Amino acid sequence: MNCHQLEELSEAMIQFYEKMSSWEHGVAKNRGLSPQQNHTIEIVGHAGTIRMKPLAEKLSITTGTLTVMIDRLEKSGYVHRRKDPHDRRAFNIVLTRKGLKIHKEHHCFHLKLAQDVISSLDSAQAECFAQTLIKINESF
Repeated sequence: MNCHQLEELSEAMIQFYEKMSSWEHGVAKNRGLSPQQNHTIEIVGHAGTIRMKPLAEKLSITTGTLTVMIDRLEKSGYVHRRKDPHDRRAFNIVLTRKGLKIHKEHHCFHLKLAQDVISSLDSAQAECFAQTLIKINESF
């Protein structure tokens, strides 16, 4: 790839990120949750139950930062801490009914976003786009 093509790719990636970020902030703002809180609910919802350390790693934050966020989400009724039956020092995080409702709605928003993103592509391009994203995510 030459320098001009890299510049175009860089600009396209920045625009795509800005659009995705704007979308996430808009969805979160409508619920009174931060994008990070929405992502936390999304990860816990997909996992069903998850310990604090792996959750912090998935969010790329410290366990201390996560503890503060989980405190807030628990106080708001979205998550619940449960003692890990195999390690009494550890806690598992699970969604409450309220958290499950938000997770389901947010997941539907993500599916709609995915559909919107690929709507201008033909089926072969959409498949290539999906496989490319998967490969990129695996390399990070």
